Amino acid sequence: MVLYSNDYMMKRLFLSLFWCAVSWLQVSAQQKFVDKLVKPVNGQGTVRVIQDAEITRMVNGGGAEKESSASLADSGRTSQSITESGNSSVGTKPVRKMKANGYRIQVYAGGNSRTARQEAQRMAGKVKSYFSDMATYTHFQSPRWICRVGDFRTYEEANQALHELRATKQFDEALIVKSVIQIPY
Repeated sequence: MVLYSNDYMMKRLFLSLFWCAVSWLQVSAQQKFVDKLVKPVNGQGTVRVIQDAEITRMVNGGGAEKESSASLADSGRTSQSITESGNSSVGTKPVRKMKANGYRIQVYAGGNSRTARQEAQRMAGKVKSYFSDMATYTHFQSPRWICRVGDFRTYEEANQALHELRATKQFDEALIVKSVIQIPY
């Protein structure tokens, strides 16, 4: 059995308290830095820090309930979202999405050339012009460029949208394909 002297125990206690104090100072210094950064100053531009609420919780010490004024506590996400077609839109409320098996409508499948890529993007734009709320996905799936639209959970939903697309007389070769889709939650 090992016996420790009082001096050794006091040193351990002092070091433990010291490291706790240093950790607390680091957390408060970071939070003060963010608050100082976003504080408006006359005659200068404004800074807006956008970060996930999880980052704020980690910086503020795990279980901290207080959210920084710089984070978006209502959604836990950033205020800049990426739309399905890949364009950035600032000011829209972000939507969390999960992946699931479902269906999409394929409106274009071309080759692997630059013109095939442009045609796939043109078809995505054409779908957006007729159905602005329908998500478009243009990507390269070897060996061709593909443009698919929609996120449908059931075949019936996809079939209804396919009939609407074909009714425009612009997407006669569209077909329903199984795909991994994004479901907002």
